[in-house]
Amino acid sequence: MTASEPEASPSSQDRATPDRLLHTRTGTDVSAEDLVLASGKDITPHTLEWAQRKLAREGAVAMDKLLP
Repeated sequence: MTASEPEASPSSQDRATPDRLLHTRTGTDVSAEDLVLASGKDITPHTLEWAQRKLAREGAVAMDKLLP
């Protein structure tokens, strides 16, 4: 790039999502599958059991603890 060339504007993928647009839940129930995926893990029998135990202990707030 030369001094006369403008810098490329950042693509939409390079920008962070504003906090006001981030939501952890839509008011629906949180499933064990939702919790596993939010934790970044693959859905397996082991991770589903982990998520079910976590939901039983913490309820839907378990999802809020994982996501912003």
